[in-house]
Amino acid sequence: MNEEKDLKKKILIAEDDPISRRLLEVFLTRWGYQVSVAASGIEALELLEKADAPRLAVLDWMMPGLEGVQVCRKIRERKDRPYIYILLLSARTQKEDLLLGLESGADDYLTKPFDAQELRARLHVGQRILQLQDGLMVAGAELLFRATHDSLTGIANRDVILDSLRREHSRQVREGGSFGIVLLDVDHFKSVNDTFGHLCGDAVLQEVVRRVTSTVRAYDTVGRYGGEEFLIVAPSSGAEGILRLSERVRLAIETEPIKTDGGEISVTLSLGLAVSSEATPLDPKIMLSTADEALYRAKAEGRNRSEMGILEDSGSATIVEIAPVKIGSQ
Repeated sequence: MNEEKDLKKKILIAEDDPISRRLLEVFLTRWGYQVSVAASGIEALELLEKADAPRLAVLDWMMPGLEGVQVCRKIRERKDRPYIYILLLSARTQKEDLLLGLESGADDYLTKPFDAQELRARLHVGQRILQLQDGLMVAGAELLFRATHDSLTGIANRDVILDSLRREHSRQVREGGSFGIVLLDVDHFKSVNDTFGHLCGDAVLQEVVRRVTSTVRAYDTVGRYGGEEFLIVAPSSGAEGILRLSERVRLAIETEPIKTDGGEISVTLSLGLAVSSEATPLDPKIMLSTADEALYRAKAEGRNRSEMGILEDSGSATIVEIAPVKIGSQ
């Protein structure tokens, strides 16, 4: 936050006349700004395109290389950078010139010779606008995060993780290869809530997610599928790779109790796996159905284990049959 405030106190002066440039520099320094100076439009543009560029700029209209209005246009073409508030200085007083400056992307326009207090007031307006805009951007980012992430665990919500599965399937259709999913469920989670309370249950889910996300690869995606069920989408994974991933996740939960305000709670996971390969490609719905059946089998076989769901071809009809691959102990 302090860094953002500092950036709003940085200001660029772009003025080719040395006397006017020095006068502006004296005033702005006195008012508490960190001043950078440029003697041409090209130099001004280079400074404004840096990562730590000032968020405020005072540009003279007439400059060598690039005029102030040309610098404005080029800055406004950059949509991926923080907004820069630009005040254009010019001896031109015609309404057409004012309109051209504003249409070129300037936020404000001040005619020469300028009044120092008017300049100061207009720059204060610029700072307030930057603060308001940054506040709106933060609020928008927070709304987007809430719309796409699970409020309890902070990971992708159901819609987003299912979209990730669909995107990975589309990638496989285009490029080939294989990928896998892991559908995991916290064993006996209802008894955790009944015994320790829902706040402790929430803490358990948060710690489960923390361990899972720290165990998977950087390019795997973890999302909350529903309740105490979570889905991992693992690109570039065949059967062997998805089995190893599943075992790492299972052990990460099993090996150490979870500390909560209600005491230490030991939990385990049951995991259902499915792989879509070039030889046997699966669409997302079939993958989820296959993994869900495998998860059900893992529960029925004693929990704290993984089961691999395999799509098999029977004659002319394709059916889903779960061929269990058991990992871990009961």
